[in-house]
Amino acid sequence: MLWMLIAVPALSGAALLLCGRRADRAAPAAAVTVAIATVVAAVTGAVQRPRVSAPFLAGAPVRLGVDGLSAVLIVTVAAVLICVILFATGDLKPEEPRARFHGLMLIFAAAMLVTVTAQNLLTLLLGWEVMGAISYALIGFHWRDEHKAASGLVAFVTTRAGDLGLYLAAGAMIAGGSLALDLDAMPTLSGGRRDLAAAGIILAALGKSAQLPFSFWLSRAMAGPSPVSALLHSATMVAAGAYLLLRSEPLLAATGWAGPVTAWAGALTAVALGAVAVCQRDLKQLLAASTCAQVGLMVLAAGAGAMIARERGGMSGDGGAIAAGSGYLVAHAAVKSLLFLAAGAWLTALGTKRFEGLRGAARTYPLVGVTFTVGALGLAGVPPFALWPVKDSVLAVARESSTPLYVLGFAAAILSAVYAGRALTLVWMPSPSEKYWDTEQLGTRRVRPAAALPLAVSALAVVAGGIAVLPRVRDRFADTVEAGPAAAITWFEPALSGVVAVVTVAIVAALIRERGDLPAPAPPANWLGLEAAARTLVVAPALTVATLLAAFDDRVLSRGAIGAGRATIAVARVADRRVDGAIEATVAGVATASRGLGRWARRPETGQVHQYYAQAVVALMVLAAVLMALR
Repeated sequence: MLWMLIAVPALSGAALLLCGRRADRAAPAAAVTVAIATVVAAVTGAVQRPRVSAPFLAGAPVRLGVDGLSAVLIVTVAAVLICVILFATGDLKPEEPRARFHGLMLIFAAAMLVTVTAQNLLTLLLGWEVMGAISYALIGFHWRDEHKAASGLVAFVTTRAGDLGLYLAAGAMIAGGSLALDLDAMPTLSGGRRDLAAAGIILAALGKSAQLPFSFWLSRAMAGPSPVSALLHSATMVAAGAYLLLRSEPLLAATGWAGPVTAWAGALTAVALGAVAVCQRDLKQLLAASTCAQVGLMVLAAGAGAMIARERGGMSGDGGAIAAGSGYLVAHAAVKSLLFLAAGAWLTALGTKRFEGLRGAARTYPLVGVTFTVGALGLAGVPPFALWPVKDSVLAVARESSTPLYVLGFAAAILSAVYAGRALTLVWMPSPSEKYWDTEQLGTRRVRPAAALPLAVSALAVVAGGIAVLPRVRDRFADTVEAGPAAAITWFEPALSGVVAVVTVAIVAALIRERGDLPAPAPPANWLGLEAAARTLVVAPALTVATLLAAFDDRVLSRGAIGAGRATIAVARVADRRVDGAIEATVAGVATASRGLGRWARRPETGQVHQYYAQAVVALMVLAAVLMALR
């Protein structure tokens, strides 16, 4: 069943890519069928918890397995996949290459499933690399648009820079003698190698999850189609980094320094990118920045859990950090897939994703508006929706590890209520002039039923997620992910956070109704200038070094090679004129002498017996003379 979980979407996606435009008509139905089969296989795998392996490299096989944490993740990935595929069947235009789109989406999901079920670093790298490559193709799906193609390249190169960390970790493990590259063996490495492995894991996770300083690539990823954004931001690529850190919590705890670094990276990202989200004028950009911020809370949970485990000596658990972080990941997947799909529905209908054109969109399309409202309230942490209870679990872990981390986490939670309340208020305001529509593409002015159905299903999941406020449900989830006891929270904490979220949303709504919108300072509105800083501090120096090396190659190495070649040719010419003649004459003389000897050697061959006897007598006499001389 585990092989089927991976192979069905991977092979089906590859088949759609190979068929190309000939399969465009059948691609949507085929993709939906494959997504349903993936859900069935995921649920079965989560129940059976299978483990499989296959030989690949000497001492390092491909090993997959489903444990508590991966069981939750594979069901989440499969559930989001089917919602996104269903939405795409109604959202894509008939003239678009549907077979290519659905094929890439299925392979992308299969790569994420490999990532979350990988039992060693080799298998993780296979899924990780395929996921990165396919994300490039999906973000730049409309490759004839130079901006979108460039956005895909920026996202790919940025995440690839972080991916180098996995190779650093693999090198540390091999140097430590762990040729099987088992993930569970990383905490047992010797000091220096363990630190290198931890640094590599953190680097790869921060890059993939768009945490500081890599966050800007997620802004460029918004150039991709809306279904791509929904899948990428909710349950796949961006979530992969948080999952890796949760999976590697024992390694983070073993090093001592890695837990605080991870926790502070997540906390700072949650606050900084929360401020960025507040200032966005584009709905998808707001949701992208909020994804960085929300994943930052998951990263905070992983790091804080490692700090707690380190302090307790690994004997009393991690304060429920893995259960809190994975629960937040699942709830965020439901919320963010809903919000991105709603944004995509409005983009298709109205031709814009900027708030100037989306004002009143919720009134124009009530079904999308109601479901978006559910998702936005869930994102804000308003009761009784999905992110409300799990947010307090993360904050409880942060509180136990460090008071400053708790303060930053709570500030990030308030910011989430601000940007979610702002988006919600703007889409319900009276409609503006139609001149703001069709600014990015030609709108269809309708939302197809196939696109509306996943919105309703996702909204129900967001509402149902609020049940996690019950202690019995939290404990059962912690048992499912095999993470020890759930985080200890009292009834007062969710009550307080719920009230704060409601009050914050109400204040934001009142301010926007009074002033028209909130101010947007330039640095947060421009994603803190992270992309420009990366170009200045990383890209420009790298290009300068590359230019200098190219000049050194042209002027020194290339000229040296050309000079050596010319010298060799000159020596060869001299040798041809002076040496070759003597060699030829010597060879000719040897050949002439050999022919003369051959002629003399043929003369005794007369065929007469008495001559042979005479020759034998002469030879024996010569031999006797030689022997007497030697004596």
